[in-house]
Amino acid sequence: MKRILFLLLFSAIFIGIIYYTNLSDTKKQLPVINPIDVNKEMVDPELLRLGYGHRIAHFELTDQDSNTINEKVIKNKIYVAEYFFTTCRTICPLMNTQMTRVQNAFSKERDVHLLSFTVDPEHDTPAVLKKYAVAHGAISGKWHFLTGSKKDLYTLARKSFFVLKPAEAVNQGDVGSDFIHTNNFVLVDKHRRIRGYYDGTSVSEVDQLIEDIRILLEEP
Repeated sequence: MKRILFLLLFSAIFIGIIYYTNLSDTKKQLPVINPIDVNKEMVDPELLRLGYGHRIAHFELTDQDSNTINEKVIKNKIYVAEYFFTTCRTICPLMNTQMTRVQNAFSKERDVHLLSFTVDPEHDTPAVLKKYAVAHGAISGKWHFLTGSKKDLYTLARKSFFVLKPAEAVNQGDVGSDFIHTNNFVLVDKHRRIRGYYDGTSVSEVDQLIEDIRILLEEP
């Protein structure tokens, strides 16, 4: 009888060890975000019909060092995207303080880049962006402050990153309450897929972003 009880107790302990070992080895899987997973107001109707298989569109813009940034530069890279403008005095300083934290966490990781798209390209020339980048301690070649045509910048926001409502995209004139002024950070994987949205003004959400980037770095 004692032997049977011992075997049962030993079996329970052994099963428990296996269970908790497997549980600890289970890694968080980040979702792949498609148009149907996003608020419909943020998605172009054509993309809603697509449903799945969304990829960030290829683009060609200019960074603060007057370098051309396109798919060749960020091919097979993980990156965090944001929309901002250098004269912003509300959420942008908070966001770029947090973006600096992301940069510092991955300063030696070649596969992680940061892309800050201006929403005011008429003012934010490469020279203006360079001053802003230096003030924020941006590492050249890692944190790219991007400018280009307003049409290209807003199309990316509306049809790729889903941070601008299609109804607002038609109003691309002066900076105003309805132009892109979002606090979203968008996490994009090596396959140009959206893997998460984060409040760029929140320390706790950016902490989560940093952890999620580490998860992506370990993905096959």
